[in-house]
Amino acid sequence: TSSQGDRVAATMRGPLAGWNLRLLFSMEKVDSLINARWVIPVEPDCEALDYHSVAIRGGRILAVVPTAEAEERFEATDVIDRPGHVVMPGLVNSHTHAAMTLLRGIADDLPLEDWLRGHIWPAESRWVSAEFVADGTELAIAEMLRSGTTCFSDMYYFPDVVARTAARLGMRVCVGLIVLDLPSAWADSANDYIAKGLALRDEYKAHPLVTTAFAPHAPYTVSAESLTRIRKLSDELDTPMHVHLHET
Repeated sequence: TSSQGDRVAATMRGPLAGWNLRLLFSMEKVDSLINARWVIPVEPDCEALDYHSVAIRGGRILAVVPTAEAEERFEATDVIDRPGHVVMPGLVNSHTHAAMTLLRGIADDLPLEDWLRGHIWPAESRWVSAEFVADGTELAIAEMLRSGTTCFSDMYYFPDVVARTAARLGMRVCVGLIVLDLPSAWADSANDYIAKGLALRDEYKAHPLVTTAFAPHAPYTVSAESLTRIRKLSDELDTPMHVHLHET
């Protein structure tokens, strides 16, 4: 960068040139340095740090320090100056049906039962496919990233497509391993949903961006027998559950 270039040039002149060069070459190398007017961390709570910088190396935050300190301490491949911006951790959307962006606005002024059975389920039966889920999830990810959301917890058909799409776009996701007693384009029965979900869990169990959770849809669409089995699997595999427990 120009500021670092100026420092390099300055080290080549004057009686302290050798000392300045040693100082420069002792600087920590980082991939990115984000200099912001304010940095708002998770901890300490409710504190905005004035004129701070975030140093990033290997995809991880290395340090959050005052910008003046960061400029002396770090040599960055990429320096991003945001003099009028806030830098903060990404937001997390903890309950999504991402692909349903393509169904936005359908009968959304109706009571739940009428909305589901009379409109949403028929539309999903007609339109939902792997391609539908891929397109809808990609649109949802674009909208989330534009508004500062960097991680989401999803529950929908074709969770394999959700996982693949999020991984391709570099978005963190907890993919819900959907289970219903009702057949769909994704699976024929509760046992089929569970079997496909377990296979997907195994496929992504070491992925850096994708985690999984059992996602029985709701008590009114999943039998007590299936819920009991999922609870047992959740305990055995130390895998969380994501469910519509009490809707209005």
